[in-house]
Amino acid sequence: MTARRRFLKNGLAALGSIAIVPRHVLGGNGYVAPSDQITLAFIGTGKQARGLAGRFSNEAQARILAGCDIDKQKLDLFHQTVAKVTRENASQEVNCDTTHDYHALLDSDNIDAVVIATPDHWHAKMSIDAMKAGKDVFCEKPLAHTVDEGRRMVKAAEKYGRVLQTGSMQRSREGFRHAVELVRNGYVGDITKVLVNVGDPAIICDLESQPTPSYLDWQAWIGPSTYAGGYHPMIAPPVAENVWAMWRQFGEFGGGILSDWGAHMFDIAQWGLDMDHSGPVLFIPPSDPMAKRGLKMIYDSGIEMVHEDFDRGWAVRFIGSKGTLDVSRSFLDSKPANIATVEIGDQEKHVYHSDNHYLDWLDAIKKRSKPICDVETGHRSSSLCNLANIAYLIRKPLRWDPVKEKFADNKPANALLSKKYKKPYKLAR
Repeated sequence: MTARRRFLKNGLAALGSIAIVPRHVLGGNGYVAPSDQITLAFIGTGKQARGLAGRFSNEAQARILAGCDIDKQKLDLFHQTVAKVTRENASQEVNCDTTHDYHALLDSDNIDAVVIATPDHWHAKMSIDAMKAGKDVFCEKPLAHTVDEGRRMVKAAEKYGRVLQTGSMQRSREGFRHAVELVRNGYVGDITKVLVNVGDPAIICDLESQPTPSYLDWQAWIGPSTYAGGYHPMIAPPVAENVWAMWRQFGEFGGGILSDWGAHMFDIAQWGLDMDHSGPVLFIPPSDPMAKRGLKMIYDSGIEMVHEDFDRGWAVRFIGSKGTLDVSRSFLDSKPANIATVEIGDQEKHVYHSDNHYLDWLDAIKKRSKPICDVETGHRSSSLCNLANIAYLIRKPLRWDPVKEKFADNKPANALLSKKYKKPYKLAR
C-alpha cells in the first residue's frame, strides 16, 4: 500500500466518525449538526492560509478536516493553528489531518470543498483538479497566473458544476460596496477616468540559489513552473520569520505586486464600471521603458483607467463629471465631500450584498449558486492584471478583444497569454 493510500485509509477516511461537542453545550454561535457542515481541506498552509483558517473556523457551517503542504514547518504550524482556532471559535474538538500530497485530499469522500492558498503558479492546476474531483473551491487571488489558465478554470467550473469563490474579499466590505453603488447610481457623474494605485509589475527571478532547508520539498514547491533556479528564503521564508513570501514579485510564480494587489484594486474598479464580464480594449504603456507606473487601459466606452500613484496608498479614484471618489481599506471620501455620504435608496441600483466573504461561499455551496466573486469575475480581474504585466513587458500599445480574449495582430503578446508547464504537469480537461 502506498503512503498516499495509507493516509486515506488511516487519516481522512476515518474523519466521518469524529465526535463533535455541541455548541449549545459548550457555547458559541449556535449548533450545526456535523452532517450539515461543509468539510474543508486546505491546500497551502502558509501565512494567508492560517488567517483563513481562523475565518472559516468561526463559521458554524464549516469544519476544517485537513491541510496539505510540501513545507513541513508550515504544515505543523497550520495543524497547531487549526486545533487552537477550532477550540476557541467553534468549541469543537476536531483533528486536522495533514499530508504532503494534495491529491489525497481530493480522493477523500469526507472532504466537500478545498481552500487553495498556494503561490499563484499552482492555482489553476489545483483548482481544476479539485473541481474535477467534485470539490467546490475557494481560491486565493489573483485567481490565475495567465489569461488562458483563468478561462480554463471558468470552463472547468461550468463543466463540473462547481462553486468557486475568488479571495478578493474587498467585495464583501461595506465601504467598497458603497463606493461601487455611488458610481453605478451616477453620484460621481459620468466617469471619465479611474486611477488605480497598486505595486510594481512582475520581474524575473534572478536570486542566487541557497541550500534548501530539510523541511521543504523545493521541487514540489516549483511544481509546474519551468523555473530552474534553486531555493531562496525570500521566495519561501521560514515560518519563524512571519513575513509575506516574496514569490509574489517574480513572474515565474506570481505577477508582481501589480497582480497581488491589483486583484483587489483593479477588481473594485471593474466592479464600479460594471465590467465584471469584460475588460479594457486598449493598453497603452508609458513612454519611459523603465517606468513602473503610467499604464493606460482604455475601455470601449472611452473611460480611461490608469495605473498611477496618486499619493493615497493602494487605492482607487473614480473621476467623474460631478467630482471624485476615493476608496481604500482605510477611507471612503470624495470631492465634494457630500458624495461619499449619500445613502443609496431602496429603489436605486444595488450590487450583490455580502458582509462575509467566507460565509457567502459556504452559503453558495449549499444553494448551488454563484458567490459574490465567482470564477468568471475572478478570471476577469486576474486577466486585467496579467494583461497589464504583458503591456509593461511588450512596451507597445496593445489592442485587446475581451470577447475572444486575444490581442489584435501581436504574436509575442498573444504568446504570453498562456505558459508552458514543466513535465509531467498539465492542466486537467
